[in-house]
Amino acid sequence: MWGRQSGIQHDGVTETLPGLHMSLLETVVVAGAAALVTARWLPQRMRRPTAFGASVLVLLSGIALVWGPVRWQMVPVLAGAALVLPFAVAAELRTRGGRPPRRTRWWAALPVSLACLCLVAVGPAASWAFPVPAFPAPSGPFAVGTSVVQWTDADRPEDATPDGEDRRTVVVQLWYPARKNPADARRAGYLGRTDREADIVSDALADYVGMPGFLLDGLPRARTHAVADAPVADGTGRFPVVVFSPGLGGVRTQNSAWAQELASHGYVVAALDHPYDSAAVVLADGRTIRTKVTATGDADRDEALAVKWTAVRAADLGFVLTQLDRVARGEIPGPVGGRMDTGRVAVAGHSLGGGAALQAARQDHRFDAVIDLDGFPHDPDAQPFPQPVLALTQDVHQDIDPDYIPRLTHVLALSGATSYRLSVPGAAHLTFTDAPLYLPPVESIVGSRGRTEGPHITAAASLAFLDTTLRDQPDDLATRLTAHGALTVYPPRDGT
Repeated sequence: MWGRQSGIQHDGVTETLPGLHMSLLETVVVAGAAALVTARWLPQRMRRPTAFGASVLVLLSGIALVWGPVRWQMVPVLAGAALVLPFAVAAELRTRGGRPPRRTRWWAALPVSLACLCLVAVGPAASWAFPVPAFPAPSGPFAVGTSVVQWTDADRPEDATPDGEDRRTVVVQLWYPARKNPADARRAGYLGRTDREADIVSDALADYVGMPGFLLDGLPRARTHAVADAPVADGTGRFPVVVFSPGLGGVRTQNSAWAQELASHGYVVAALDHPYDSAAVVLADGRTIRTKVTATGDADRDEALAVKWTAVRAADLGFVLTQLDRVARGEIPGPVGGRMDTGRVAVAGHSLGGGAALQAARQDHRFDAVIDLDGFPHDPDAQPFPQPVLALTQDVHQDIDPDYIPRLTHVLALSGATSYRLSVPGAAHLTFTDAPLYLPPVESIVGSRGRTEGPHITAAASLAFLDTTLRDQPDDLATRLTAHGALTVYPPRDGT
């Protein structure tokens, strides 16, 4: 079932326990530190065994914890334990005459104990606010494999470099239906192919949004449910394809929960890193390309830049579809090979990527359907297009963005097929990404749908739409979508 999370030791990475957002070792350290601080206030017969037992527990588990990379959330816990430990032990030691040493007066010990207890409490609170993301287990019948490729468009110059000699290069990650893997199969990391790449991307994402990098140190530790380069699922059938563009400054893995869920139900998802736009892109030769995309604060100038960035992304999406088609026909090597059905393809995106998906569909009719995850259309030449669209939006009020819904409505009305806008109550802009899994559950940031409900709704609505549009499965799509929010249906434009 969607929402089931794991809490086990896997691949040398200690995963967080369900509900606690701490590993078993971290939980032991917190419990030992709390016992050490409160030992002073227990009945006399319990003080000595509690103080010594907690001291041993904290020392041993603390050494084991700092032996590896320690999460920042545990630093105040260890500090609180270190402050109180010598006093807690000394207070219970007997003198040579068998008399206990003089104890600190309660009124002096109380503020120290409270301060140390607050330090210990910071650990669980911070772990809850900034957890290592635990990805919901995909609910489909297939296991999930993932692979990363890098392609260069020889016909298109890289506009972001000054000499004009570089060709446009994109990094693409695919999630696909795979054979069932052994229980101990190494699962793919969240942010990169290597630990180094994960650290680079995590730091870049934090820098992009203006927060200290250590706050997101859980991201490089996270493991997904996909297995890197796993064999494709048995059989001869071919799988429909979804090409995905992330949000502005986003990275190819930002919707991994969504991609894994789709792959487990028989889709191939190809997500792009857009160099000079994504927060950080690590190329095959080890070079890192950081984003050059920045807002100016001037609304007209920023809109002109958004139009430019959207056009580049739309071209990237069309190029990737061409490459996937070549892989499917055996012209170039690539994962999944002839098992992809590039005659049934949807284009999708979040935020700026959603706008790029809409523009790519208008320009390239090889795309059969569009999924726009809360993306504003920045196409200055919006024209009729034949594909159906599913647009998932937050509950946008006029005083927040008065142009968004009218502009989106105008574009959806240009579709030659029945299209849908699903307004998800309690959603924020990042609800439709993996962000609720690892950011503080603040309504203005990730919405009020909880850790997993946002990714669940995004995947469930997408699957219902894709099954109807790419697989022609007879279904009451409107009814299925209405279960997740307020639905607006746009009939085909007149004359089609």
